[in-house]
Amino acid sequence: MEKEGAKRILCFGDSLTWGWDPETQERYSAGSRWTTILQKNLGESYWIIEEGLNGRTTIWDDPIEGNKNGRRHLPILLESHRPLDLLIIMLGTNDLKARFQVTALQIAQSAGTLVEIAKRSNAGRGGNSPSVLLISPPPLGKLAIWQEEFGEGTEKSQNLARYYSYFAQVNQCHFFDAGEVVKTSDIDGIHWEVTANRQFAEALTNKVKDIL
Repeated sequence: MEKEGAKRILCFGDSLTWGWDPETQERYSAGSRWTTILQKNLGESYWIIEEGLNGRTTIWDDPIEGNKNGRRHLPILLESHRPLDLLIIMLGTNDLKARFQVTALQIAQSAGTLVEIAKRSNAGRGGNSPSVLLISPPPLGKLAIWQEEFGEGTEKSQNLARYYSYFAQVNQCHFFDAGEVVKTSDIDGIHWEVTANRQFAEALTNKVKDIL
């Protein structure tokens, strides 16, 4: 239960935030997802709101998976969950799919567009905008059966962090490179194993405390 006066944090992402288990292809239990581990680490003075959607992109319409466009979703979620103290954005992995035909720079620029939406909003305390933490997802692993789906995505993914860092500076928001603490699982080359979820939550705990 949310404690009165708790700092409210919206985690806006894709299957990495939803908690996809690369081995079972089901959702991790609450005790194994980075979002819920982060909640436990931060304690009752913080409230984590999970908003992970499998297949979500930054700003692209997906002709196969349907309504996955993060640019459409974000304004609604900012309004429904306000007031927010912090918005965490971690998207871009799905943008690497071959059908979108976009560069690493364009993906980072699109993530920056989401930061702009948040900073123009009144979803923070007192009608202000919330603080924003932009996170670059780690590089893809061994894709195996997903190689055709992602095409040149592995190479592109290795360049995301430096571009995300740049657009975080441009948009004057906080930045974190997930690739510094997380290695994508080679089971499917896309998602994280339990250990990675825990490592990420530990690193993010300190980052969130520094921001708030």
